[in-house]
Amino acid sequence: MPIYQIGPKRLVVGAHYGLKEWIIQRVTAIVMVVFTIVLLVDYCITGSATYEGWSSLFSNQFMKLLTLLAFISLFYHAWIGIRDIWMDYIKPVSIRLTLQVLTVLYLVACAAYAVQILWKV
Repeated sequence: MPIYQIGPKRLVVGAHYGLKEWIIQRVTAIVMVVFTIVLLVDYCITGSATYEGWSSLFSNQFMKLLTLLAFISLFYHAWIGIRDIWMDYIKPVSIRLTLQVLTVLYLVACAAYAVQILWKV
């Protein structure tokens, strides 16, 4: 075995997705938690679970933007997780690439639908 494959000076190759994607998942999780807390606080303060209450909450531009940020975070968080599943468990490249493309298309469609819903209110 050559010396460059042993110890701290070993040659490391690969996609290098580890740390960056791990940090992005933590940041997107924090955004989703903040959004959930805002919803819970609003519900505890107003106590309104009616259509009128939700409609007035989401008619506010700040809440629309926060909701959109939460949805984008959710979709990106899901993309990282699903992509890792495809990379770990689907070995044939053509099947893996097909699943990844279908996943991206689905998540982009969900994001577009979320935007459409948010700006209808």
